[in-house]
Amino acid sequence: MIDIKDILSSFRDPSGVLFLFKDKLYRRIHNFYKEDYDRLMDSGLYETLIKDNSLIPHDEVTIDGIDSTNIYKIIKPEFIDFISYPYEWSFSQLKDAALLTLKIQKTALDYGMSLKDCSAYNIQFVRGRPIFIDTLSFERYKDGRPWVAYRQFCQHFLAPLALMGLKDVRLNQFMRIYIDGIPLDLTSSLLPVKTWMNFGILFHIHLHARSQKRYKDRFIKKEKYRMSRSSLISLIDNLISSVRRLRWSGEGTEWSDYYKISNYSERAMESKVKAFKEIIDSFEPGIVWDLGANDGFFSRIIAKKAIYVISFDMDPACVEKNYLKCKEDNEKNILPLLMDLTNPSPDIGWQNTERMSFLRRSSADTVVALALIHHLCISNNIPFEKLAIFFKKISHFLIIEFIPETDSQVKRLMSCMDIDYPNYTREVFEKVFSKYFFIHKTFHITESERIIYFMEKISQDDK
Repeated sequence: MIDIKDILSSFRDPSGVLFLFKDKLYRRIHNFYKEDYDRLMDSGLYETLIKDNSLIPHDEVTIDGIDSTNIYKIIKPEFIDFISYPYEWSFSQLKDAALLTLKIQKTALDYGMSLKDCSAYNIQFVRGRPIFIDTLSFERYKDGRPWVAYRQFCQHFLAPLALMGLKDVRLNQFMRIYIDGIPLDLTSSLLPVKTWMNFGILFHIHLHARSQKRYKDRFIKKEKYRMSRSSLISLIDNLISSVRRLRWSGEGTEWSDYYKISNYSERAMESKVKAFKEIIDSFEPGIVWDLGANDGFFSRIIAKKAIYVISFDMDPACVEKNYLKCKEDNEKNILPLLMDLTNPSPDIGWQNTERMSFLRRSSADTVVALALIHHLCISNNIPFEKLAIFFKKISHFLIIEFIPETDSQVKRLMSCMDIDYPNYTREVFEKVFSKYFFIHKTFHITESERIIYFMEKISQDDK
């Protein structure tokens, strides 16, 4: 028997299980799913979705020595650089994911198939756009059968989008609590009264929630409810219209206009950009995590040389602007994500194994932390020592900006805190970080007291 490791997040699907073999990702397709898989591959649907870049491609493979009991096929899907989750997406990312899901469902009907589940976790962002990754979510369409994934779509997509766009964008964090989608009765109770006049929200959320409550404890024969193909298409078209009408401006949050209100003069910003470019021209950055990336200005600079850039920020408006800018510029190797470093995405789901924490999913070759650590140290009371250990854990190279206690932004932060910060000095910063990193270069920013450091992790052999 060969050594394989099942991916715990896929245990719920009876059609097949993801597993790792020699650090490569594969999926076993069970005999149970044989007819649906053959229909997907033989009908032309798979080729259509692949050609349209809507579905992740895969290869059928054989692995010698694997237990073939109950296995129909083994497939090897295309590798994805970083797995992200819906509560880490901006409003427009979730909206684009929702529209792609509906587009796939409508296309599937043309080939006599339908989506049997509409989990938001079936979507990932690859090469700057959403793509469907669950090859085993398709089933043969049965005439007259209602869409079995309708409620799931509403809970995973329409409910969070409505809450984000019509109530408060931060409510997407409910997805961290409700792994199976935000309950429709909760969504209905939180949405403004005016949404009862919005037909799409009225039908798909408010009345849908009432219907769920009404039939919650009743046994209902499947044969009782029928939906013609034309009615199903009308339902999908109405969902598409409802999703498209939802808007969020992305304005007015704390950091959405950071570069307009920061104390960088024009010359200082030019100096910072010049220093940053000089650093990235001196080495191969590889996979980059830009922490506190704001609208992704520096992410786009380093992306020209990096393999891949994940552009993190805690402000929903910044991530929204970053994503829309990436779409506009057709940036294919930047992934904007929402992340609060002081409270990053945890392990959630059954036995805390279905969705992995931020730090368990991957690591970076290079971490960029510009105009960040003063917020962590002062606003969140995180000592330099813990920051240095954290950066060493997740990266090999570090590009980090130190903003001294004499800087106006730091003074503003300190004035809001009833605490002294005697250890927040350049000398202490360098002493602490030098324990874990070798400082290759320092750059003093013109017309500023700010300093950018280029560091490399000290290995055990270097000590």
